[in-house]
Amino acid sequence: MRPRASHLLLLIPLAFLLTFFYVPLVSILKTGLWENGLTLEHITSVLENDYHRRVILFTIGQAIASTILTLALGLPGAYIFAKYDFPGKRTIKAVLTVPFVMPSVMVALGYILLFGKSGIITELIGRDLGILYSWKGILLAHAFYNFPIVIRMVSSLWQRVNPHYEEAAMALGARGWRLFWRVTLPMISPAIFASAMLTFVFCFLSFSIPLIIGGYRYATIEVDIFTSIMVLLDFKTGSALAIIQIALSMAFMYVYLRSLDAYAKREEQRVFRKPLPFGRRDWLSLRGLGIAVYSAIVFVFIVSPLLAVIYDSLRFNNQWSLEWYRRIFSTEYNPMFGATTLGAIRNSLTFGLATVFLSIIIALPIAYALHRWNFRGKRLFDVLAMLPLASSAITLGLGYIRVFHSTPLYYTMWIVIAAHTIIAYPFVLRAVSTSLKKIKPNLFEAALSLGAREWRAFLRVELPLALGGVIVGAIFAFAMSIAELGATYMLAKPEYTTMTVAIYKFLGARQFGSASALSVLLMAVSTASFLIIERVGEEVW
Repeated sequence: MRPRASHLLLLIPLAFLLTFFYVPLVSILKTGLWENGLTLEHITSVLENDYHRRVILFTIGQAIASTILTLALGLPGAYIFAKYDFPGKRTIKAVLTVPFVMPSVMVALGYILLFGKSGIITELIGRDLGILYSWKGILLAHAFYNFPIVIRMVSSLWQRVNPHYEEAAMALGARGWRLFWRVTLPMISPAIFASAMLTFVFCFLSFSIPLIIGGYRYATIEVDIFTSIMVLLDFKTGSALAIIQIALSMAFMYVYLRSLDAYAKREEQRVFRKPLPFGRRDWLSLRGLGIAVYSAIVFVFIVSPLLAVIYDSLRFNNQWSLEWYRRIFSTEYNPMFGATTLGAIRNSLTFGLATVFLSIIIALPIAYALHRWNFRGKRLFDVLAMLPLASSAITLGLGYIRVFHSTPLYYTMWIVIAAHTIIAYPFVLRAVSTSLKKIKPNLFEAALSLGAREWRAFLRVELPLALGGVIVGAIFAFAMSIAELGATYMLAKPEYTTMTVAIYKFLGARQFGSASALSVLLMAVSTASFLIIERVGEEVW
């Protein structure tokens, strides 16, 4: 078949993915599996080592437990948002979903300020709950980070459950728990399973939270890889651990993509149930009491870490003050990272905007190919295009060190931008693909029948209709770039320090006030990004 111009455009993202994802990936495989020939020696050595084996089992165990806790926190919220209507519902939902775009290092800071030995809650109740620097802290922080996923995905599908099914079941005598178990639950189960799998993958690949809250005692595979490479300079062990992690995460990601297909088919249901009004009298009922208790739990574990960071940034020597903000911007203040605060902000914004631009350039042709073309191996192509989502920032950083350390690209801002793009672009791809699926095919066919070429019909007809998905994906790419820590820490020169890396270094130096002030600035940028997503009103997952 003669290649068309539209086919050639696909070469740009494929070349980028090949250079900045698959070549580093192959380099990791070679480091871990090649020693004068194919060998499993390093993999076997890792699996036979008690410490590494315990780390692998803990990574899987904490991901399962974190997912269960996230579902326990998120499902009641999904029920409330799907079932009831009340003043400020949209604003509250937006606030509750902000944590997902918060940098994980900031989440860890919030938990330190709340549950540390000198934390706010510890001082209020007069005893240490033992949450910080334990597995309990990791589970709670992961629940904080991921419960917006459950709320958004499950409530979205719950609103689409056709009320006629429940009415028919009620006519046959089904009520309460029996009605939910036999009718409602099977209808919303694709959303529960898909959100659980996405949460599990994020918890499995988590880095900053286990590193800061768990320490080396509760290290995950990500922390183990980071320690092996950056502390022990043991690339063989780091590569073997990365290979084990990639194999597991690929399997988990495949299950997630399959579950996402089932979720997308159910979400196409356009019968929206009308939420019931929740008035003043309802708040005095048993149901209102349950919602109040749930809201209090959410406030303590989900909202209060954010408020704790803001509070700490405004307290200096036990008085209200803007001193921490003055210090981080003062030229007399000499932070331990190799850039000023203004430089760190400029770096974060530069990397974020460049990531947005490149992510769209990469994701758009791939989304179009998956949406419009039918070809052999399309399913495999989809999995390979989404595979970066199953890899971690630390693994990516390891691959870049192996491949680019002797090239002019190494230790430049461009390699950091490339890493951020590989991490962020799957979200842009998924957002654009979701929007394209919602467009009726006959619009494109009508444009073709009027003489438009394929790409012209796409640019003039489909792309404007999918613009909401492009904007959502772009904002998510920006938010993920400014929140990224692992790859940036491994690849960036001191003068390319970002806000997230600076916060991590402040935390390492126990300068919590400076870390809080910088976190508030980062929080403002992340919150603004998410509010734009809410305004556009598209679903990215």
